[in-house]
Amino acid sequence: MNPHHHRFHSRWPLPAPAPVVHGILERVENYPRWWPQVREVTRIDAATGTARIRSVLPYDLVVVLRAQRRDPVAGILEVRLDGDITGRARWTVTPVATGGCLARYDQEAEIRKPLLRRLAVPARCLFRANHALMMRAGRRGLTAYLEAV
Repeated sequence: MNPHHHRFHSRWPLPAPAPVVHGILERVENYPRWWPQVREVTRIDAATGTARIRSVLPYDLVVVLRAQRRDPVAGILEVRLDGDITGRARWTVTPVATGGCLARYDQEAEIRKPLLRRLAVPARCLFRANHALMMRAGRRGLTAYLEAV
């Protein structure tokens, strides 16, 4: 097992149609409006941007996001991650019978930030808990954002 490698999976039931949620998730530059831990996003071009992320633990992650797949029909958004973490992240948004949708987030990443690599083994459970808190706040933030728009 590589202590620097992580896989994360989150499921967000949301009270809006899949195309609406897909459209919001596609506009990554707006994430800081509804996701507190996504502190800053800067577009570089139509397919690339940088994001600065910070959750409960006292460190920032700076990541370059490169669009790999945008498929509104299938509800898929996939990016390549480079920087403090490398790997990929993918949203899959599907309708549910109640009229809302399910947004699934899957991430596979390797820690590249030197300090976090040194802490990989002793702090693994803290990193995972930090990510879980971030995802929970993201779901709550997006739910509130959907209700406001």
